[in-house]
Amino acid sequence: MTPSVLPLGDPAPADGVLPAQAAIGAADRKFSLYVHIPFCAVRCGYCDFNTYTATELGGGASQDAYAETAVREVEFAAQAMSASGLPKRKLSTVFFGGGTPTLLAAGDLTRILAAAVARWGLEDGAEVTTEANPDSVTRESLQQLFDGGFTRVSFGMQSAIPHVLKVLDRTHNPERVPQAVAWAREVGLRVSVDLIYGTPGESFADWETSVRTALSYEPDHISAYSLIVEEGTKLAAQIRRGQVPNIDDDDHAAKYELADRLFQEAGLSWYEVSNWSRTPQDACQHNLAYWRGDDWWGIGPGAHSHVGGVRWWNVKHPTAYANRLDKGESPAAGRETLDAQTRELERIMLVSRLSEGLAVDTLSPTARKAIAGLIAQELVDPLKVFAGTLVLTLKGRLLGDAVTRALLD
Repeated sequence: MTPSVLPLGDPAPADGVLPAQAAIGAADRKFSLYVHIPFCAVRCGYCDFNTYTATELGGGASQDAYAETAVREVEFAAQAMSASGLPKRKLSTVFFGGGTPTLLAAGDLTRILAAAVARWGLEDGAEVTTEANPDSVTRESLQQLFDGGFTRVSFGMQSAIPHVLKVLDRTHNPERVPQAVAWAREVGLRVSVDLIYGTPGESFADWETSVRTALSYEPDHISAYSLIVEEGTKLAAQIRRGQVPNIDDDDHAAKYELADRLFQEAGLSWYEVSNWSRTPQDACQHNLAYWRGDDWWGIGPGAHSHVGGVRWWNVKHPTAYANRLDKGESPAAGRETLDAQTRELERIMLVSRLSEGLAVDTLSPTARKAIAGLIAQELVDPLKVFAGTLVLTLKGRLLGDAVTRALLD
């Protein structure tokens, strides 16, 4: 997933060569690939990601031509990394997000993956995921994805309640989800389902039904995200006009607590604030790479990349993206080189979200002084702190921003 609004930054060179900083220590960092597929059958009213319906695009940005365009960026990325003095590293994870990646033919997705594997290779046991809508797959397409090297699929379930799905502009029938999950399991793919809580009009009972329904599918992994109303979306306009009620923080907190309890009772443990897995191996390794600050290259319009403290983002529109690559130029719209202070700030913000926690001895003296206050507020686990790691309590997960502020003040 990539945001619809790009940040400001410094100009990115047409040859894609990275600053020398990017190569420092690269051999000790894992390397991942994100592939953005910007197509959706319908744009959901809450979504602020960089996505387009098929009728909005043509030329090299069309669905039919997109795989070829993405492969060109894979080739460009490999050349730019080599020219930047980065060591060749096998991919530890690959993630196809969107949009709805499975609106492309399964053969197109496996073609992009094959191009990446040909350039970099895959680590043994590497995780290769695609997002999918339940109504955008068949058993045959899932079999083709598995045969082509995919290991995992993440289904956008969001809710089991029809009126909630309607508010979100989701097009699938809830009854399709168990069928899609069953097909994925039959062909050998691991399964994750995504849920959204706090949708206007969703009752507490609605949410409990969605959680229990998702658990009945026995997925390996569940993500549960609170609904965020982004400016410029259809949903934001509906709330502003009073067509649907606004979201409520207390409602979000109560629904998070319920989900956490039910997930844990079913044998799934939290490993990140919004994510639960059946075993540590079932955790999304690709997202862990983001939270741990590893390296990744983002393929596709609007996709973001990060290598050794250098961050850049591609032009947003698929036509502009395709035109840049047609000319042999970097599709990057801008980039920034993070200083040590910014990198430390981001490390604290991201790693503190994980159940593995922050090593206390890596924190600054000022941050360590704040820990006593966090314990007093019951935001972090005192026993874990005593053992040398700062880990959030349930209350801390609900008030994570307060923890981050305390550590950074």
